[in-house]
Amino acid sequence: MNEHGSLFFREDRICPWWLIWTFDNPLRRFLQNPETIVGPHVREGMNVADVGCGMGYFSIAMAKMVGENGSVIAVDLQEKMLEFLKRRARKARLTDRIRLLCAKEDDLMLRGTVDFALAFWMVHEVKDIPLFFEQIHSVLKKGGTFLYAEPKIHVSNRRFQEILGYAQQAGFQINNAPQIRFSRAVILSKEG
Repeated sequence: MNEHGSLFFREDRICPWWLIWTFDNPLRRFLQNPETIVGPHVREGMNVADVGCGMGYFSIAMAKMVGENGSVIAVDLQEKMLEFLKRRARKARLTDRIRLLCAKEDDLMLRGTVDFALAFWMVHEVKDIPLFFEQIHSVLKKGGTFLYAEPKIHVSNRRFQEILGYAQQAGFQINNAPQIRFSRAVILSKEG
């Protein structure tokens, strides 16, 4: 085991900050363009949440989409991720639109309401998935949408369907399944 823990046998199952560089890079835009993925759901003036934001791949893009009157709440468990995102937001001159939240293992720390939420390739790392969906549901406005996506390499279709059951138990409606490379994805909504 190295100083970062075993890559394949992590007890906490959370992707370490140092590994994020392998898939949070400019080449990724060709495979998973954030404007294409979240663009249909995010509009100017919205308040949105990027849960499990990592270094801000989607947060920065969404901050540009929501404009000066909108906001992005970027949530992550790891302070190091949020530090990197803060630097990226400063460089992009978007710090006034992005609020950083360090979540706790059992509390996303989200308060208030959001129009749209994103959980991209991270729910499989959550210990209490039913509680996770309950917390997202509680902050999503009525009529709001939630894009949930998992990597095919880590999450089988059977497990994805099982996780969607938790989303439905929390009160989400399953809408459509957008096509996102290397992903299993679904748009969930909170009915008004």
